[in-house]
Amino acid sequence: MAMHRLHARLAALARPATGFVSQPEPRSIGSYARGKQLSAGNFLFAGFLIEAPGKLIWDIAVPDSRFEDALHGFAWLDDLAAVDDVPARTRAQDWTFGWIARFGRGAGPGWTPDQTGRRLIRWINHAILLLNGRTPAEARSYFRTLGRQTIFLSRRWRAATPGLPRFEALTGLIYAGLALTGMERHVAAASAALARECAREVDADGGILTRNPEELLQIFTLLTWAARALTDAGRKPSAAHLEAIARIAPTLRALRHSDGGLARFHGGGRGAPGMLEQALAEAGGKALTAQGPAMGFARMAGGRTNLILDAAAPPTGRHSVNAHASTLAFELTSGRRPLIVNCGSGAGFGAEWRRAGRATPSHSTLCVQGFSSSRLGTETGGPGARAELDEVPGQVWSQPEQTLDGLRVLAGHNGYAPTHGLTHLRELFLSRDGRILTGEDTLGAMTGQDRRRLERLMERTRRQGIAFSVRFHLHPDVDATLDLGGTAVSMALKSGEIWIFRHDGVGELTLEPSVYLESGRLKPRATRQIVLAATVFDHACQLGWTLAKAQDTPAGIRDIEPDDPTA
Repeated sequence: MAMHRLHARLAALARPATGFVSQPEPRSIGSYARGKQLSAGNFLFAGFLIEAPGKLIWDIAVPDSRFEDALHGFAWLDDLAAVDDVPARTRAQDWTFGWIARFGRGAGPGWTPDQTGRRLIRWINHAILLLNGRTPAEARSYFRTLGRQTIFLSRRWRAATPGLPRFEALTGLIYAGLALTGMERHVAAASAALARECAREVDADGGILTRNPEELLQIFTLLTWAARALTDAGRKPSAAHLEAIARIAPTLRALRHSDGGLARFHGGGRGAPGMLEQALAEAGGKALTAQGPAMGFARMAGGRTNLILDAAAPPTGRHSVNAHASTLAFELTSGRRPLIVNCGSGAGFGAEWRRAGRATPSHSTLCVQGFSSSRLGTETGGPGARAELDEVPGQVWSQPEQTLDGLRVLAGHNGYAPTHGLTHLRELFLSRDGRILTGEDTLGAMTGQDRRRLERLMERTRRQGIAFSVRFHLHPDVDATLDLGGTAVSMALKSGEIWIFRHDGVGELTLEPSVYLESGRLKPRATRQIVLAATVFDHACQLGWTLAKAQDTPAGIRDIEPDDPTA
């Protein structure tokens, strides 16, 4: 951080930019609803809402480091630009020129490579909005500060954390180098560095080590923006750059639910509305979907129904600071309506919610009572510290099989073997028409060593057994009720579809409270979860269940119910 401050101040001494050589067309998508909230003085960032009508954004008492990061990254400019009325334009200009006055010479927060890259892209994208009606002196200060930030990035992008932060820094440097007078000399080096990052961070199958679908989308979007900016300026993006785009696109299509949202795993959300479609359209090429595992996720699709299963081990080390203990969890969507979900990332609601959202019970999978399939380490390093996953399953496997009637996946993991000697096996079958999903979840000791470990544990607990449950978290829009004397759950979607959950009677069925965690909300949304509870008394216990559309649910439904505008 000290080196960031030093180079930020040194950049203030460099020769400033004086104007635009060219200006990329704005491609970032903002939220009209969030823009109206900002115009009204309601600042919602990182799960905190501060109401300060008429107050300059830089005069707000910052409650959290992530809140401060969001302010200085300037992504909120997209939201004000989406409104584009007089109040929104006034706030966009006042807050931007306020930043220039307070921080433009390298002082204060906001001078990190990723924040600077994010900020440069927005300032250049929305230059017309920001400069309209301003004085020549203000315009000169605007370009002078843009130049300083570009110089800073050229010197400090290597200090950005590999992955999304470094992609943000390099894309911002390319944008600024192409757009600003006197900054073209930085483009070749930044483009070459971006190519190296593409080769290093995006694997052969189009995935990234964090296994976060939304983070993959953000990287993909940055790569498409940089490629278009280079092309529009008469430069050819590197082969590694274009190949990374081509690898990622099929993977993202495989991680997209039928409602257009991304699967919510490992700290990622559904993605900003329209962002995935825009990025895929920008990438061009054939509309291919990855076959087989995509970044460790297995996709099953039939009729209007699709299911995405976490079928690989969670990331480890620095790549796991946002990772979840979600092995063999799945999400299921029917048409435009999510049905089975994971609780999601609680990062926007504080440290306790963040930790709870990462635990196995917050996912639609099997969980041994009191344990997660992967264990979280201790959070060290003060405020904002994030724990890595200490222990993950040593073996995770999946075997997809296409049959005449549908698609079958047999998967398993040994995450509970070190603690209990138990392995989780999950078999799923989705009919070709998507109307029936059948599942079997088995928890058992598979080897002699595991059986001995389980036997010792049973003796210590006086043979009370190992309690476990299989959880199916429901989306908040699902109306669920216990049915058939408590032996089934009936679920109504806003589309009019009716789904019925039944089981084989081995476990105990209950309908319990749950939460749905999503960014942009002030608090978690209340919802419910189906819970099948059972106990291992011998060497194994198997629970069978079905999730099927009611017989009178039509095959084709005209789903015109409006979505929640704040969702």
